[in-house]
Amino acid sequence: MLPPLSPAEEKLLLDFADPEAPADRGRNLAASSLKALLANAEFHGVLPIMLRKLRERGDADLPQDAALQQKLAALRDQATIATGQSMLLQYHGDRIMKALAAKGVAARVVKGPVFARKLYRHAADRPYTDIDILVDPAGIGAANTTIAECGFELASGEAQSHELQEFKWLEKENSSLLIELHGNLVHDTGMRRRLSLGFHELQAIDGGEADTPAALLTIAIVHAAGGHKFHRLQLCVDVLQGVRALRSPEAEARLLEAARMTGIELELATVLNVTGRLFDEPRAIALANRIKPDLSIRLAKWLITGNMLLRVNSREKMRSRLSRDAFRWIQRLARPRPYLA
Repeated sequence: MLPPLSPAEEKLLLDFADPEAPADRGRNLAASSLKALLANAEFHGVLPIMLRKLRERGDADLPQDAALQQKLAALRDQATIATGQSMLLQYHGDRIMKALAAKGVAARVVKGPVFARKLYRHAADRPYTDIDILVDPAGIGAANTTIAECGFELASGEAQSHELQEFKWLEKENSSLLIELHGNLVHDTGMRRRLSLGFHELQAIDGGEADTPAALLTIAIVHAAGGHKFHRLQLCVDVLQGVRALRSPEAEARLLEAARMTGIELELATVLNVTGRLFDEPRAIALANRIKPDLSIRLAKWLITGNMLLRVNSREKMRSRLSRDAFRWIQRLARPRPYLA
């Protein structure tokens, strides 16, 4: 269980987690508060952003506490290792993508390295622990064969992998290197009758371009609400940065059209609403409100709150878990909205 945070400390955690928020907030903190914030930031996947901001401020501003200094040194070492791991993953991802291209298998890398490069001013703010490759379902067999030829072995059950459209591959010589092959970014079979985000849907959203803001934000929304059920703050930070990347009314319109085409209006309204309220981002809330609410959206917004997300591993974790589980059932039971192309 994470060290508890006061409401003021929770606000500071959000300031540290926001890549664009000033680094000078939260000065003159007690060592105990800073240690609690570091532990929460590590759990929520936003520690690299917090460490960067502390480094920009300088250690002279930190409490002179031996235990804190030791903890900080260890976390900084871990962050350096994580950056190296990301670079190694990027190398293997590039190698596999070249092999897929040579075989004529259409594929694209999604999430981690693309988010880091396209959505974050400091790429090291967004480390990643795997490489996600999306292909058309018809190309899964050839893609799996290619990844195996690149020195990886399947670590997930074949039958379940086909059902989920998600294959997990580990490098034979270094099992910390994970490649995930996807035929669809929506893995829950109960949800896939209503929403889908595959290779061809992303191509349609991009409209002949590559990794457009609308496509990246669509992926981030599905990742937060469709894959991990808001289990950590980093998911909403990706969404926050995606909203900021929408720099024109045309980009916003493309996002809303993407939501209608892929069936993620419920997820878009829910994720943008909670992200906007967590980080005080009015554009996210305004975009969420452009989806006409039905009963499922109203219930989802009531269930998925900032407190629910911040306290996912606190004394209130059972309440948070129940809210997130209820949201998943809403996703499975919600009716598809008609889409006229």
